[in-house]
Amino acid sequence: MRKNLPLTLIFFVVFIDLLGFGILIPILPTFAVNELHVNEGAVGVAIAAYSFIQFIFNPIFGGLSDRYGRRKIILFTLLLNATGYVIFAYTHNFPMLLLSRVIAGMGGSSIGVAQAYIADVTTPQERSRGMGLIGVAFGLGFVFGPLIGGILSKFGYEVTGLAAAGFSVLALIVSFFSLPEPEKKKTDPQLRRKIFDPQSFKVVFRSRAISFTILSFFFLTFSMANIYGTFALLGHLVYNLSDFQNGLMFGLTGFVSAAIQGGFIGKLNKKLGDKKLVIYGLVFMTIGLAMLPFGVNIYGLIAVLIVLSIGTGIVQPTLLSLVSKVTKENEQGLVLGTNQSIASLARVLGPLWGGFSYQWLGYTIPFLTGSFVGVIMIIYSLKYFDKFINLNNHTHGH
Repeated sequence: MRKNLPLTLIFFVVFIDLLGFGILIPILPTFAVNELHVNEGAVGVAIAAYSFIQFIFNPIFGGLSDRYGRRKIILFTLLLNATGYVIFAYTHNFPMLLLSRVIAGMGGSSIGVAQAYIADVTTPQERSRGMGLIGVAFGLGFVFGPLIGGILSKFGYEVTGLAAAGFSVLALIVSFFSLPEPEKKKTDPQLRRKIFDPQSFKVVFRSRAISFTILSFFFLTFSMANIYGTFALLGHLVYNLSDFQNGLMFGLTGFVSAAIQGGFIGKLNKKLGDKKLVIYGLVFMTIGLAMLPFGVNIYGLIAVLIVLSIGTGIVQPTLLSLVSKVTKENEQGLVLGTNQSIASLARVLGPLWGGFSYQWLGYTIPFLTGSFVGVIMIIYSLKYFDKFINLNNHTHGH
C-alpha cells in the first residue's frame, strides 16, 4: 500500500479538483442565460475562457514543476481553484463570471503536473494504469460534480460556488499534509531554458508518433468540447430537463466512462491492442454525438449518452497512455504538459464553436460537428496508425 500511496493521493487530488469543475458544468450555462441574461455565444466564451487560460498555463506549470517540484505547484493551483469558485459564488455580472473562470482556469492547469507526477512514480509498465487513474478521476469528478451541482442548484447558485471552493480547499489540506514530492528524474537540460518555450512544440512535433497521438487527442477533445456549454441548453430546450436532471445526465456519462476506464480498459487493451481500441472507441463516440439531439425523449437520450460514454471511456485513456508510451523518460513532463495544453486549446475552440453554432446555425450543429470530426479521425487512424506508431522503436531507456 505504501508504494501506491502517492498514486492514491494524486488520484484523490485530481478527483476533488474536477469535482469543483463538474459542479458548475450543468448550472453555468443556465446561470449565465437566466441570471446574467447573456446569449448562448457568451456562454461559449465563459466556458472557453477557462480552457484558454489552461492552454497558456499548462506548459508553464509543467515546466515549473520540472524545476521546483510537482508538490509545490499542485498546492498553488488548488489555492487558485478555491479562489475562482468563491468569486463565482458572488458573481452578479458577466465580467465577474469571466474573472472567476480565468482564476479557476489557472488553478485547473495542474492536470499536466499530475500526469508528470504519475510518470515519476510509475514504471513504464504501470503507466497505462496510472494514466487510466487520471481518466477515472476525471470520470468520477464528472459523475459526482454535476450530481452535486444539480442537487445544490435548488439552494441557489451561491451555495453551489462555495461548495466547489470547499472541495478545492479540502484537496489542498490533504495534499499539504500527505502528498510526497516524487523522486527527481533528470530533465533534459535543453528543456530547462525557458518556462514557456516554443521549443517545447518543436520537441513534440519532431516525432511523428508523438504528433500523431497529440493531434488525435486534440480532435477527440474538440469534438467533445462542443457539447460542454450546449448540452445543458439542449436539455432545457429539447428534453425539458431541469438543472438537476441535466446534472443527472452528466453524472450518467461520467459514471459509464469511469467504469470503463477503471474496470475494463486494461483487459480490453491486452485483448485488442491500442489501434483497435482507438477505432472502436471513436465509432461509439461518433454515433453517440450524432444522435444526441435526436433522442426523442429522456429514455432515448439516456441510451445515446451510454453509447457516447462507452466511446470516450475507451478512446481517451488509450490515447493518453499512447502519448506517454511514445515519449522519452526525461521528456514526460514537457510532452504531457504540451498535450494537456493542446487539449485545452481544443476546449477553447469547442465551446466557442458550440455556443456560436447553437445560437446562429441551430441547436443540432454542435453535436453534428463533433460527430463529423469523429468520422475524419476514424479514417485518419485506419490509414496512419500503423505507419506512425511502431512501439518497438519507442522503448527509449525503458
